[in-house]
Formats: sequence, structure tokens, C-alpha cells
Amino acid sequence: MDAHRADLAAFVDRAKRLDEIAVIRLRTRSSRLLTAWMATGFDVLASRVVVGRVRPEDMTVAVDGLAQGLSAMDALGYVDPGFAMDSAWRSALPPESGFVHLDDVPARVMLDLAQQGVRLAKEHSSSHGPPASLLDQEVIRVSSANASVGLPMRCVFALTAMGFLPQSADAIDDDELIRVRILPTWLRLDARFGSVYRRRGSPALVLR
Repeated sequence: MDAHRADLAAFVDRAKRLDEIAVIRLRTRSSRLLTAWMATGFDVLASRVVVGRVRPEDMTVAVDGLAQGLSAMDALGYVDPGFAMDSAWRSALPPESGFVHLDDVPARVMLDLAQQGVRLAKEHSSSHGPPASLLDQEVIRVSSANASVGLPMRCVFALTAMGFLPQSADAIDDDELIRVRILPTWLRLDARFGSVYRRRGSPALVLR
């Protein structure tokens, strides 16, 4: 029980660091699992699957209220997530299944790309953050026999910002991989601690 709470609390803590007024969407995945979603500031969705139940089966709450509820979880594992704010969620969610596996990228390669991106962001950022040209830059291309997709820096930044990718090469095993999957309309990256999703096509389609 404590481990599951800690998993969700880590996700919520990262989300709060990115955006103190963020909302978290909690959605039942199966009888024993739920998925926590956050719309990052990179036009990328972040998610983490944990063991637990939520009622109603799909609800959106404030990140600070959920953080407080998790810290005050009772002995039976019940958490008060705070008031429902369903109207505050504006992002379309990808489907749970149907993704096609393209290939895997070594986690250390992804970390190196992230560190290069951070250096470039420091050089070129303004008061509004990194320029869109840097965020949209294709940092690596992943292909299979039937498809090919470029991974934008947005997804790499989202992975590291949410703590899904360890921040040090020493914390990454030699065989640790980032799995790349796609649907016609979605790109998905699965890392050790969570997944990020980017809508393929116009970024305007992400926030409806």
C-alpha cells in the first residue's frame, strides 16, 4: 500500500514542480489499476499507472489537493483527492491499447539528448521558456519495417521533467531502454517510471 502511494505521490510531486496549479486526471484502467494523467507544459501528456481504485472512475482534481490527500492517507489506504475539477481538463486522452511497437532507444542515449537540449535551452530561452523551434526539433528517428517517426525534444524534456528518466547516467543500467510505440495519431514513449504521449500532427489538436 505504501509503495503504491509513494509511486503516485512521486508523480504528483513532479507535476506540481512543473505547474503549481496543474490538474491531475485519475482514470480507472482495470479493476485493480488506475492511470494518473498530467498535461505538461510541453504539449505532451505524462502518465503513470498505479495499483488502486478511484470513484467516480474518471475524475480530475487539483494537484495540490491530491498531494495533500496522499500525505494524509489513512491506514485503510483511502485518499481524499479534493474537489472534482473535471471541466479543467482540456486534453484528449490516447487509447489504452492498440499501439504498435517501433523500436527501443537506450535510456542513456535519451539522457544525453536531454542534457544537450538543456544546454541549448539555457542559451536560447526567453522569459517564455525554450523556443518552439527547439522543442519541435527532431532529436532522433526511430523506424521499423513499416513505419518511421521522429522524436521531438518536447518528449525528451517531458520524460526528464517528470522524473521518468533518471537524471544521471550512473543511475541507468546498460540495458535500460525507452520503448517507442505509435498509433496513426499518437506517439508514445515508455520509460521506467512512466510514459509520455504526443499527438502526431498539428499540436493544436492536443488541447481541445
